[in-house]
Amino acid sequence: MTETTANDSSTATKTTEPEVESYSVTMAPAGTIELDEVPKSVFTVLVHHADMVVALGHGDALNAMYSPSNFEGNYDKLLERLNGVSVDWSNLYNSWNPDKETLYELDSDLHLADPAYVSTMDAWDTADVEEVQTEIAPWFGNSLSRNHSEPPADWADQYQYYSLWDIFGKVAQVFREQERYEALSDVKTTLDSTISSSLPASDNRPQTARIMTTPELDTIWTFHMNGPGFIRSHTRPFGVPDALSDVEESSTIDLETLVETDPEVILVENAFARSDDWRAVKNEFHNDPVAGEISAVKNDQVYPLSARYGGPIMNLFQLEMVSKQLYPEQFGEWPDYDGGPYPDFSKEEQLFDREQVANIINGDF
Repeated sequence: MTETTANDSSTATKTTEPEVESYSVTMAPAGTIELDEVPKSVFTVLVHHADMVVALGHGDALNAMYSPSNFEGNYDKLLERLNGVSVDWSNLYNSWNPDKETLYELDSDLHLADPAYVSTMDAWDTADVEEVQTEIAPWFGNSLSRNHSEPPADWADQYQYYSLWDIFGKVAQVFREQERYEALSDVKTTLDSTISSSLPASDNRPQTARIMTTPELDTIWTFHMNGPGFIRSHTRPFGVPDALSDVEESSTIDLETLVETDPEVILVENAFARSDDWRAVKNEFHNDPVAGEISAVKNDQVYPLSARYGGPIMNLFQLEMVSKQLYPEQFGEWPDYDGGPYPDFSKEEQLFDREQVANIINGDF
């Protein structure tokens, strides 16, 4: 019998590590990407993609997004109501028009950003996008669906438009979190049903203006309530007549024009994040004699919105928010919000279950 040494024993029992099974996911405009494992380091630009990563329970993977300090103001107020869900925004790279060398330094596993959109930024072109895809990691994202904007020529033939939640479903496949996505999608489906089944007749819906404004009301930007694109995913379901439908999207108007349209409700974009600005806007509407002629001001129906480009988490909250702002008789009143976290509605007042959503995000479902 041959004596077995320690080294012999080690050799005899050594096993070959199984090969990691790769997988693929497809979404325009990036097409099909191949992955060997779930991304652990993720670069994003626009917040809807970052929101999706958080919703799927992978918020710690984020290393970049556009204007983290601004969206921290939005999301921390919402996440306050989702027990155990939080994001550390402090070290995220501000990725608007990003420096290509920084992407090399970040060395991400995935660039969760629309390559067609990135190619239009000042510091980028299609060749840069292709270089990053080859040398670092794939791109995978879709942003032009927000407004159904025309893609750049290099990407036109392969571009497709998706709904917000369709994009979310594709991102869930990237992170192999289809079950978590389905659970959140069920919450969204129930919320949609609650809203659609309780809407008043079309002739009883308030004429509404959706704007963004300076605190002094001297520059007012217009946004449409209806039409395609996920920028309207939290306003389109309510079917209200749009007071500014004849005004070009994202154009500016003066206060007198808003008086002429005389909306019954005014929704102010990006007011939820900036408490001081919101208080100033609200006071100016009520103190300015010209603004005081608007029906929405007379009836105290000027309300804050959060961000236009939010993902699934923000979408749930904003659907509830707008439900209460437009139709208090059907969905309960939106309180006299003056800053701070998202209102702490009782279980009976909530249009979706906070605990259920938090549990899904935290993996307890």
